[in-house]
Amino acid sequence: MKTIDRIPTSKLERTSTLVKTGVKLGGNYLKYYGKKAIGSEVDKNTLDEANASDIYDGLKNLKGSALKVAQMLSMEKSILPQAYVDRFSLAQFSVPPLSGPLVRRTFNKYWGKFPEDLFQSFTKEAVNAASIGQVHKATSNDGVELAVKIQYPGVAEAISSDLAMVKPIATRMFNISAKDSVKYFKEVEEKLLEETDYQLELKRSMEITVACAHIQGISFPKYYPEYSNERVLAMDWIQGKHLSEYTKNTAASEVNNKIGQALWDFYMFQIHELRAVHADPHPGNFIVTPEHQLVAIDFGCIKEIPDEFYNPYFQLAQIDIVQNPDVLRARMRDLELLKPSDNKEQEEYFVKLFHELLSLFSEPFQYETFDFGNPDFWNRITALSEKFSGDKELRKMDHSRGSKHFLYVNRTFFGLYHLLNDLKANIEIDTFGWFEKLKK
Repeated sequence: MKTIDRIPTSKLERTSTLVKTGVKLGGNYLKYYGKKAIGSEVDKNTLDEANASDIYDGLKNLKGSALKVAQMLSMEKSILPQAYVDRFSLAQFSVPPLSGPLVRRTFNKYWGKFPEDLFQSFTKEAVNAASIGQVHKATSNDGVELAVKIQYPGVAEAISSDLAMVKPIATRMFNISAKDSVKYFKEVEEKLLEETDYQLELKRSMEITVACAHIQGISFPKYYPEYSNERVLAMDWIQGKHLSEYTKNTAASEVNNKIGQALWDFYMFQIHELRAVHADPHPGNFIVTPEHQLVAIDFGCIKEIPDEFYNPYFQLAQIDIVQNPDVLRARMRDLELLKPSDNKEQEEYFVKLFHELLSLFSEPFQYETFDFGNPDFWNRITALSEKFSGDKELRKMDHSRGSKHFLYVNRTFFGLYHLLNDLKANIEIDTFGWFEKLKK
């Protein structure tokens, strides 16, 4: 894979890259509508593929939060056209890595010494490269094989300015007022800044892996503080395939059910017991070993769930509450889904909308076991997404709704559902009785 020798770090350079990308997209649309106007046969998929490619090509050299957004969007399989999902999914662990000389300079900047001064061996080429950092295989002086993650230079410093550039576009796209969007962008900024703090990730990784060590079917690498700092993180090298690679070459099976069960139990334990969850459930953060053991390898994005959000949120997973109009309204107010300023028409509209959404997305919780590979479930999700995307009334509504905690908790569940769908996993839902406890 082609490597890069520098990353644009100044606001001017990064803005210029995004502007150039916008010009390319404009050209794609002109070609598309020009052909359409003269009666030529045109394919919307061709436009999607061109746009997705140009957006990804523009972001991949910026790295950092710009590319992280593409990575997050790659999980939105029921919303984005497939061309975008396919292209943006490359941001999970397959982007152009830093060149060997730039890696050495970057490592020396972070450590005050070069990789060969610290390790017995260190690969010049990255093994994996993602949005915030890239991984090299190394051997410690006592012979332990390590995965060493090195952060790209300048990404932490560029987060605030990158989000400031994206904010005007996002507020227009999602019909959110600039004033009301502050809490959401602040949440995203805080999480992205946390992801660039490898000392924090090291601490959380060690704490969560110890707390989750008892969960069957999932294991974790050992972490090495002596080889880690704020911008470098070292852990055991894990032999295996990323979850996306594994699911490409496997059909539904009992093995996949066990992997899916381990994944579900891992997430449910974090949410219900730790009240802090691995909020970046994309395939690049999980490896399946040759022995079919699931391994979680990245704890950069952890979302803490406060009681004032946890309690009403999971009450809405209970069908009797969703079907009770008065209680449903009360929980929606608790979660800021209904606003004091709503008139009767707006309130009725959003109660109906969220009732439909909740009834579908909480469906797995209504059964002892659930087959996430069932195409009917996903067809209904896709149909609902298409229905709302074409709803003219919804476009007119104020979309700045919901607690800031929805951003990462919903992302966690949606990503988890998709991983289980990739595995075609049929699993037990209430393994440890968490949802029964919630009903009491």
